[in-house]
Amino acid sequence: MSETKPPIHVVCGIIERENRILLAQRPAGKRLAGLWEFPGGKVELDETPVQALHRELAEELGCEVIITREGPAVPWVYEWGSIVLHSFVCRLADNSSEPHAHEHQAIGWLPQAQIRTFDLAPADGPIVDWLLQPEEPG
Repeated sequence: MSETKPPIHVVCGIIERENRILLAQRPAGKRLAGLWEFPGGKVELDETPVQALHRELAEELGCEVIITREGPAVPWVYEWGSIVLHSFVCRLADNSSEPHAHEHQAIGWLPQAQIRTFDLAPADGPIVDWLLQPEEPG
């Protein structure tokens, strides 16, 4: 019987500003190099997903965010292992620095409708589907 590792929990921030969303391009030499993604990273053992999101965005982009709503948690299996991707829709905090690519090859703000034109990390696909579906009145 083969051992299966538990999934790695990771977070991503869907950072919105003026009807645009921030995407980041993964750096060369890392898994999924060159693909675009919602920025984020691994949840550490002593963190909640929300704490991990704030830490990762500060490390990767040098910015602070305010979470406006929680998105889906997406389980995804890659050839190297499985993840659960916790998503959060955010906006930059009023006192935040402008995001800069500290760990990514590039970042860019783009209209939500153009997200699918980028070569996205596979686990981000279900989050894009959720993001682009019309909100139910309520």
